[in-house]
Amino acid sequence: MSAKLIVMTKLSAEILKSDYQITENKIKVIPHGTHLIKPHKPVERKHVPFPDKTILSTFGLISEGKSIETALLALPRIVSKFPDVLYLIIGKTHPEVLKIDGERYRDFLQKMVRELKMERHVLFVNKYLSLDILLEYLQRTDIYLFTSKDPQQAVSGTLAYAMSAGCPIIATPIPHSLELLEGAGINFNFQNPEQLADAAILMLSNPKMMEDMRMNALHRISPTAWQNSAIAHIDLAKSILKTENFKANYQLPVISLDHVKRMTTAFGMIQFAKVAEPDKASGYTVDDNARALIATTKDFELTGDFEDLHLINTYLNFILFCLQEDGSFLNYVTIEQDFFEKNKDENLEDANGRAIWALGEFLSLHHLISLHLQAQVEAAFQRAMPKIERLQSPRAIAFCIKGLYFHYQFKNNPETLEIITKLADNLISKYRGVSSKNWQWYEPYLTYANAVLPEALLLAGKCTQSDLYKETAKKTFDFLLSITHAEEQISVISNIGRHHEGQAKKQFGEQPIEFAYTILALDCFYEEYREKEYLDQLKSTFNWFLGNNHLHQIIYNPCTGGCYDGLEEHHVNLNQGAESTVSYLLSRLMMEKYS
Repeated sequence: MSAKLIVMTKLSAEILKSDYQITENKIKVIPHGTHLIKPHKPVERKHVPFPDKTILSTFGLISEGKSIETALLALPRIVSKFPDVLYLIIGKTHPEVLKIDGERYRDFLQKMVRELKMERHVLFVNKYLSLDILLEYLQRTDIYLFTSKDPQQAVSGTLAYAMSAGCPIIATPIPHSLELLEGAGINFNFQNPEQLADAAILMLSNPKMMEDMRMNALHRISPTAWQNSAIAHIDLAKSILKTENFKANYQLPVISLDHVKRMTTAFGMIQFAKVAEPDKASGYTVDDNARALIATTKDFELTGDFEDLHLINTYLNFILFCLQEDGSFLNYVTIEQDFFEKNKDENLEDANGRAIWALGEFLSLHHLISLHLQAQVEAAFQRAMPKIERLQSPRAIAFCIKGLYFHYQFKNNPETLEIITKLADNLISKYRGVSSKNWQWYEPYLTYANAVLPEALLLAGKCTQSDLYKETAKKTFDFLLSITHAEEQISVISNIGRHHEGQAKKQFGEQPIEFAYTILALDCFYEEYREKEYLDQLKSTFNWFLGNNHLHQIIYNPCTGGCYDGLEEHHVNLNQGAESTVSYLLSRLMMEKYS
């Protein structure tokens, strides 16, 4: 077994190679870990600490090496331009320093504050703070100052923690800050208060620059979350042990609807988010509210949580709001509750299919919902039926079959069964038109929401007792899995282009919704055929959210309860919109069935 040296920066790795002649294959860079942080609560500025102040801060065990006097010397110039600045120096004196020198360095700093007449602009927080309180201070910070005077300091936990809180940074050029700060802050020379003041004044004069730095800090630091650090250590152990039997045991996160609730107004679920904050300008869609209705319905079935009922009613009312007189559903709604013009320009068949699916899933709660609501949903179905029969999009057809399947369980109506049969025959016709020995599919390519097609055909087979539907469903689903689950690390079809026969499958551009559809389909096929491989694949598919992906990074954020929007070639998209968050929730609820 070969040992490896773990270092936290690329420069440290270079020093080991150049100065100590350690070969590259014996070195592994795993960054300093950071905590995931809950988003700010949407409170007014007057309710936060120091509401009228612009906060600069430094934290950590106080010692001369931090060179806090550099920041103090810069402060008069900064205050002359921004009189509301308050500099927080957070932390107790380092215990080893305290043993030798007592509070000599802190006394020196406090004397300097008085000499500079900055008493109103400096506050010493001489305490050990709990992690939660420390992170709140950092979230309240406008600019974090890192003033270490030691060029040999390789890494800084305080710097990493400040970035994880989304702080724009001004820092001396230690290796850690040089590697991390690109776009997230400004480096200045050691013990140079003039440069520090210049940087602070520049940043405080440019709110857009600071907001960009805040977002860049979050994106640059996100791979260092402790969860990702744990995955990196597991992968390292696996590579050293060189055994195929070594598998990570991913623990299921607690089911959380925190971000679902954060994204939901009294009218519906907002479409997009900027990191974890709802982007109200993006408005609402039937797509997202349909998925949310399905997820909260399933959560209520599992937990009986009465808070779900409010959400269920919100999403149901939104879908009914979008139902038109002709039986179709419009998809896009503004935050002012008007319909976007782009409803006229886009093909909305898939959105209509998702609405029908959601209404059908809602009816699975018929034993718990009022007759009045049942009647509303039944009326919506009857109005939409003529439109459903004319659908051409294979995914819209599949979504509708799923909704009609539940409608048929609720109301054993021959007309519903007749429409299911027509839609399933349409899928069979598409399959026969393009399939071949090596291409067992409904289209000449694989694209989005692929798993929904065989799942819907299987449900149609269960309703109609058709062996043709069931056999075709299984054949096509196994074909899909042979492409997406061919390797240990599962990857669905990329969103950057269609996958045609004979092509190499792209390994990035993956979205949570595709994994959710796959997990729902795997559950359906396992229920029908009881093949252990389906169950194994279901569990390993879910692990994509927990780090079993090509970047070895978490996609679900257990701190916010949100799910990141996508996995790209070199980074995770940190925005936690409605589609991704509900997709994770649907997947997690399914896992509870097998936990």
